[in-house]
Amino acid sequence: MAKKKITEIVEEVLKDFLTENGYELYSTEFVKEGRDWFLRIFADLSRDRDEEGNPVYIGTEDCEKISRYLSGRLDELDPIEQNYYLEVSSPGMDRPLVKPEHYAKYVGRDVEIRLYRGIDGTKNIEGVLAAFAPEEGRVCIKDYDGKEWILKTDEIAKANLAVIF
Repeated sequence: MAKKKITEIVEEVLKDFLTENGYELYSTEFVKEGRDWFLRIFADLSRDRDEEGNPVYIGTEDCEKISRYLSGRLDELDPIEQNYYLEVSSPGMDRPLVKPEHYAKYVGRDVEIRLYRGIDGTKNIEGVLAAFAPEEGRVCIKDYDGKEWILKTDEIAKANLAVIF
């Protein structure tokens, strides 16, 4: 079975369970590393803040709950031929921005961008994700010196939320 097909099956299996339990699927990957296969599920809470406005994050108990549910469903369906390790975790504070909805959700947040090819002598840009235009596939990053960078998302090799203390 193709890798993409497995991730689609997993996403469909998890969809209702995650919604009913206050979670959302951030991303899914099925990858081979060395001789081993890994099915990685990155999940988050469906809300960013509690009633008082404080940030909330997914915990290990939540990941364990998702893992137990998914493991049981995958045992029933048996869609994966090879042996694999199931990992369920948070996308992390420095979560990667991969999908268009990730860029849209985090407009106004600090980001770290790495480009495939340098622009104006740099491949690394740090600043605020000022805007996202999904129909054009473009982002606007305002760096800490005040310069605005208009980038196509296909120019971006890696984008992550910045962790600033």
